Amino acid sequence: MIKALTIFSGNAHRELTEAICKCVEARPGAAEVTRFSDGEIYVEIGENVRGVNCFVVQPTCQPVNDNLLELLIMIDALKRASAGSIVAVIPYFGYARQDRKVKPRTPISAKLVADLVGAAGADRVVSIDLHAGQIQGFFNKPVDHLYAMPVMIDHLKLRYGKDAVIVSPDAGGVERARAYAKRLGSSLAIIDKRRERANVSEVMNIIGDVKGRDAIIVDDMIDTAGTLTQAARAVMDAGARTVTACATHGVLSGPAIQRIAASPLSEVIVTDTIPLKPEAKASGKIHQLSVARLLGEAIKRIHHGDSISSLFI
Repeated sequence: MIKALTIFSGNAHRELTEAICKCVEARPGAAEVTRFSDGEIYVEIGENVRGVNCFVVQPTCQPVNDNLLELLIMIDALKRASAGSIVAVIPYFGYARQDRKVKPRTPISAKLVADLVGAAGADRVVSIDLHAGQIQGFFNKPVDHLYAMPVMIDHLKLRYGKDAVIVSPDAGGVERARAYAKRLGSSLAIIDKRRERANVSEVMNIIGDVKGRDAIIVDDMIDTAGTLTQAARAVMDAGARTVTACATHGVLSGPAIQRIAASPLSEVIVTDTIPLKPEAKASGKIHQLSVARLLGEAIKRIHHGDSISSLFI
């Protein structure tokens, strides 16, 4: 007997959930996610989920703590309603940058959040472009780690040829940039940078040739855009013809949008793992691609017990 499939959504990104449901050809699950007058989160599942495969779509983006707690409470509600299985679909996994101790007496918050998701009752986790791949090991449940690269590559192939150069904004992103360069058949460059403190970086020099070429800076996320805009200026100063940026998660906090507008970047491409802010939509430089089909395909394969390894490319 094939179990039923239901996709629920918190308040973080209902538009993405609706797009996923269209791809899966399923309706969004009935769930009420509200607040008491003192701010406490209240969840009520509005349909029978006994024995049903339930997927909860909730990126833990800003406001991070509210969205995280919504996710945990929704999972708990489904567990207590005897759901057949509960899969936490977290397109953007917040706290992922706190994946190790960088100083004495500091937390590893990514591990704590992973423990919370498991303790709430999730049987499986689906996420896209974790800040560090080893975060998968923080969970005691199976993790399907997807990549937005196929979505990005399809877009980039329409605009750029083999004469483009893929640029990694730091040494830690070389593996990601190399994968893009391989699929586009283009060359690779690396920016050597030193970070003095959180959200502040200094570009030092460029390893590789970007002169007279279309440069594409590839990263997993854009937060305050300090690193990105400094990298873009360094690439243009090195003689690049144009500079574009691709990042899976458009966090775009603080002065990010203003920095991008004032930078030499011709275009910034992000996905809809995080809802785009109105001011970002109004910007002529920021373009958003959808990962709904990617997530929808993963959900269908998990539901039917099929392999999803082909989505990991």
